[in-house]
Order: sequence, then structure tokens, then C-alpha cells
Amino acid sequence: MRRMAEEMQPAKEQSSWISSWLPSWCPTSSSQLKDAEEKMLKSVKQTFSRQYVRISGDNYLWTLAFSTQLQPCSPTNPQPQAQPTPPLVLLHGFGGGVALWAQNLDSLSSSGPVYAPDLLGFGRSSRPQFSTDPEGAEEQFVAALEEWREKVGLEEMVLLGHNLGGYLSAAYTLKYPHRVKHLLLVEPWGFPARPENPNHSSIPVWIRAMGAVMSPFNPLAGLRLAGPLGPMLVQTIRSDFKQKYSSVFDDNTVSDYIYHLNAQTPSGETAFKNMTIPYGWAKRPMLERIGQVQADIPISFIYGSRSSIDSDSGYAFKKTRPDVEIKVIRGAGHYVFADQPDDFNQTILNILDRTEKKSQNEGMK
Repeated sequence: MRRMAEEMQPAKEQSSWISSWLPSWCPTSSSQLKDAEEKMLKSVKQTFSRQYVRISGDNYLWTLAFSTQLQPCSPTNPQPQAQPTPPLVLLHGFGGGVALWAQNLDSLSSSGPVYAPDLLGFGRSSRPQFSTDPEGAEEQFVAALEEWREKVGLEEMVLLGHNLGGYLSAAYTLKYPHRVKHLLLVEPWGFPARPENPNHSSIPVWIRAMGAVMSPFNPLAGLRLAGPLGPMLVQTIRSDFKQKYSSVFDDNTVSDYIYHLNAQTPSGETAFKNMTIPYGWAKRPMLERIGQVQADIPISFIYGSRSSIDSDSGYAFKKTRPDVEIKVIRGAGHYVFADQPDDFNQTILNILDRTEKKSQNEGMK
């Protein structure tokens, strides 16, 4: 599959006084986001397609697709091919986008098809108004993913989600279990319930104070309110991202991309805020529901050994479902796939290999 020379342009979204004001204050635009993403993806060597996949309500999900062609039966190749490898679908986390997988796409697509969409309300996907109800917002995310799957034509998939993408992957699997071959949860957000004492001494006073001040606003409102200083703010606050991608970029490519991802009109960010209670806890904790996932769907948790998100949720779930797999990648923080890309890629490839062998065995029965 070759890179598409032209991209289907989405219809313009309805503007509001805020969205019309923000670009004049913030040095960003959809074209600048596109340019930042393309710069990130220049490091990807495999050929791929990219397009807007239209779903209902004038919405669309921006999608990268890495595909492999199966050889058809012929006189010289009379044997039918084995069951095709279930494609791997990558769902990014809060404030992320498809190009953050830049260090993973080549390796992961070497074993079969890979799809990476921008979540509804994030990246270059459409940014609709979400329900203010946490369950309603979650349903919008899940419904968009199901419509996307149908439009792309995937029967089954290996679903991998990071952070918010992990939470939504689990929610999707609960609703559409027959579509998920394996669920991979990478540093998933929103699993544990908030502790009974959320003002526990383990939370620094300044964070509690900041949370109280910023609670009426979206999580990344400060980035947009910084206006022209926004790009420098990202470079300063998230200087760690430059190190994470230092083997690929030696400039501000990554921080520029992160800035343009999040300086656009907030949509998915607003939905996320409506799904949380102070300090980032989920209003509808996934740990209370994930036990309802069908027992025949394998589940793997992947954590970084140096992450601020502990692996307690994974181990707590494993107590009730012993076949759950937990992998901890040494030297990695929350962004496991960027901190230790080689180890992360190999871990996922091993899981995909097992999934493929299982599919082939089932096909022979």
C-alpha cells in the first residue's frame, strides 16, 4: 500500500467565538498540526496510507493504515492462505495523536496490518461536542470506534490502548466482545476508584491547591491561555519528550507536535474532564467493570517500571482472573512505547505472534 498523495479534506466544523478567537491568540491551526504530524512521521520507513474515515454526524477519524497483502491462490500456489493475522489497532492516550507511535509503527507493522486512528475529539479527527454525562461521553467514544471499525472493514482486531485509550479499549471490549481478539492495556488510565481520602498526604499540597483552582477549567486550558508562549511552555514543562524521541529527532519536532495537538479547540479534552473527578480519577472506574469481559478474550497489562501510574490495578484484576498477563518494562515511565521502544515493540510482537498461532489453531479445528 502506497502513501496516499492526496488526503480527503473534511468538511469544516461549526465555529464558535472561542474557536475563532483561539487561533488568533494561539500560534496554531489545522494546517500547522498537519505539518507537525508529517514531520514526526518522516522517520517511519514503511509505506502506509492516511485518510479521514467518515462516521455519522459529520464526524471522522483521522487514520494511518499499514497493510500487508495476502497472496491469492493460483496454479502455482493452490493452497489457500491461513487465516489472516488480526490487525493491531493502536489507540493513543489523553492529549496524544497518531504520530506519537513514530518509534513503533515500522516494527509493529512488520508482522501484519496496523491501524492507528486519532480518537474522536483529539488530533486531526473531528472535534464534536460531547455529552456532559460521563457515561454518555464514554459511549460517544466507543460508538465512534465501532463505526470506524465497520467503515474500515475489520472483522476482528487486537486492540491496544494507552492511557485514556486503554480505558476506551476496555469499554469497547465490554460492548463489542466478538470484535476483540486480544486486549492490550498499556499504562491504562481510569481503572482504580478514587481513595476514600483523596486529600491524602501522599498528594503534595501544591497539587491539591492547583487542582482546586483549575477544577472549573479543562486540563490543558493553561496551554491555550498562554497564547504565543504556548510552544515554549510545552518545551519547558514536557522537556522529557525530547529525550524520549532523541534517537529520531534532535530538535523540537515532538514538542511542536504536542503543542499543536492540544492548542486546537478542546473537544475530547472536555469529554475527559467530564469523565473525571479531582486529581484525575475516573467517575466510572474500569476496575469495577473489567471483570465482565468475556473469559475467552486474553487481556495483557503493560506497565513501565518507572511510571507514576502503579500496576496495582492489573495485579488486583489478576487475583480474580489468573490468566491475565502483566508485563513490566524496565526503565520505562508512563510513555512506555516512547521510553523503551525496542523492548515495547518486542513485547507486543511476542503477544501478536501468540495471537496469530492461536488463530491458526482455531482455524484448523
